[in-house]
Amino acid sequence: MVSTSFPRASGPPLSDSLVTRQLIYRPGSVRVSHGWLRSDFRMADFSRRHSLDEMKMRKPRAVDAERFFVENPPTHNVPGDSPTLPRPLSLAALSDSVNEGSRLRVAYQGLPGAYSEAAAEKAYPGCEPVPCEQFDTAFNAVERWLVDRAVLPIENSLGGSIHRNYDLLIRHRLHIVGEVQLAVRHCLLANHGVKIEDLKRVISHPQALAQCENTLTKLGVVRESVDDTAGSAQFVAVEKLQDTGAVASARAAEVYGLNILAHNIQDESDNVTRFLMLAREPIIPGVDRPFKTSIVFSLEEGPGILFKALAVFAMRQVNLTKIESRPLKNRPVRIDDETGNGAQKYFDYLFYVDFEASMADLNAQNALRNLREFATYLRVLGSYPRDMGQV
Repeated sequence: MVSTSFPRASGPPLSDSLVTRQLIYRPGSVRVSHGWLRSDFRMADFSRRHSLDEMKMRKPRAVDAERFFVENPPTHNVPGDSPTLPRPLSLAALSDSVNEGSRLRVAYQGLPGAYSEAAAEKAYPGCEPVPCEQFDTAFNAVERWLVDRAVLPIENSLGGSIHRNYDLLIRHRLHIVGEVQLAVRHCLLANHGVKIEDLKRVISHPQALAQCENTLTKLGVVRESVDDTAGSAQFVAVEKLQDTGAVASARAAEVYGLNILAHNIQDESDNVTRFLMLAREPIIPGVDRPFKTSIVFSLEEGPGILFKALAVFAMRQVNLTKIESRPLKNRPVRIDDETGNGAQKYFDYLFYVDFEASMADLNAQNALRNLREFATYLRVLGSYPRDMGQV
């Protein structure tokens, strides 16, 4: 594969309107061919969009923590922080970064100290974690050869699916090359000298707050949502707040110099997040160890069609582990006027399915050949080793 070289720019990050166009080879659709996954490659011209519209003004008091992140981009001059901590990539700064050195660079969403950073280090021990502001940024960073991999959450045992990342899997042409499961252990953090009875409010990501509902209710504190758990810890540290705590990881307390008031404050002990490992190229599937395959497909409307689609796996003893439906973005509604009762509207859906089989397995290949006969769209997102390790 070929890519242009991207020299590192000095000074502040370039704006969206100033970033130059980049040419790379991008993986195309993957299809089953003679027992192997074959990947077509085509030249893609990535041109940056014009500058984003300015963010709307926020209400003053209730969301002052959220306003902090808009008015004060992430910095690392906080207690206990290291000047070597990476600054999060933004969409505007993507072309300012280039892969240098031999360490594997792995993108994740959030700030240093986020659970996603821990997942990246678990998936690729010894890697260089690269923080990104948004999920989209991490996808773009891999596609533009600025990082080697991305590790992003796809579902949580308490909060359910991360719908945004399901949608991004379709929008981008990356491949799933692995999965990693991470146990989430929430801690209550505050500045040194602050006691638990001093807290009047607690801030964190909405899911983290929801997962600690019982503990926070007993404390009688006001809850406020921010973009991510590590960001809440950074906000408390930077502002030196004496009446505010944060729900985040023990690693975040270390990074931002905070004190841990309470460990494991989540309501359920079995709080696990599953992350996907994404790359530009698929791996060659094998049969030497347990594999999982992820696909996405769409179907025509009609009675029993979804049953027929799932039956192609059941009749070949292929076990499904997950099915998720998402509305088709570019054609969300279908109009049917063949009923004779006037036009009726139906939602069109994409179905995401995970099953326990490798694409090197003959049963899996035959199941997809069968499905392709009546599916209106079918794409293999990846065939990869299952995470069989300890959570």
